[in-house]
Amino acid sequence: MNVVWSEDVSAADRALVAEQLGRPLRGTWRVARRCHLGVPMVVETHPRLEDGTPFPTLFWLTCPLLVKRASHLEAEGFMSVLTQRLTTDSAFAARQQSAVDRYVSRRNELAPTEGAQPGGGTDRVKCLHAHLAHELADAPNPVGATTLSKTGWPDCRIPCVEHL
Repeated sequence: MNVVWSEDVSAADRALVAEQLGRPLRGTWRVARRCHLGVPMVVETHPRLEDGTPFPTLFWLTCPLLVKRASHLEAEGFMSVLTQRLTTDSAFAARQQSAVDRYVSRRNELAPTEGAQPGGGTDRVKCLHAHLAHELADAPNPVGATTLSKTGWPDCRIPCVEHL
């Protein structure tokens, strides 16, 4: 896979992501996916903060519209639906295991960390945002793709944040 890491994030992207999140993002990161309007929608974070502390999420969903839509799905119990599907649909579970393995490999190529898997891994779905971010940045992620099919693609006509 050989992930090449660059710390070159523009001041404009830093400001945009900080505005999307309502705060600056900790650690080192880069834009992993932009929307059709050129605004960051997913960032890839380095697996360790500057002090060596593991950072829990490799791909971070920053698109405010998708964050809101995924949050609504979580509140409606969609994580339980997907967790159940992992136990009853062996092909879906195998594809998800492949996605998790790829995610862990990518993260460990940057900086080995123990344990954490995206949004709960393959036993249960704990975070739709994490799976959706993974799908958008480094598809396929079946849980993320199913979530995206429910949220729909962001159809914004103007940027969610102003280009600075």
